Amino acid sequence: MKVNGYQVEPGARLSGANLIGANLFGADLSDASLYSANLSDANLSGANLSGADLTRAALWGANLNGANLSGVDLSGVDLSGHNLSEADLSEADLTGADLSGANLSGANLSGVDLSGVDLTGATLPNGTVHG
Repeated sequence: MKVNGYQVEPGARLSGANLIGANLFGADLSDASLYSANLSDANLSGANLSGADLTRAALWGANLNGANLSGVDLSGVDLSGHNLSEADLSEADLTGADLSGANLSGANLSGVDLSGVDLTGATLPNGTVHG
């Protein structure tokens, strides 16, 4: 897959990359290094991000609908209001993440510890969290 004219492959090193608004629909970014990358407003719908390093990545407004985020470290990441419906978040580290107002309907949350996660107003697979 090409992004801004560059070939992107599994395990790609995109640390610090500016990918604002990039269309990465269905991209295979498994095991990619996206440390401190700016993915604001990017379309990551259906993308495979399993094993990717998203530490300190900016994901404001990114569409993660149906994305594979299994085993990804999303600790402390602001995902408030994000569309994570049908996403695979199994075994992901969400420690201290902000998921307030996020849409998690149909998401796979198996093996995820949600303690300390802000889920206020989030839509979960079985309903909405209030308060």
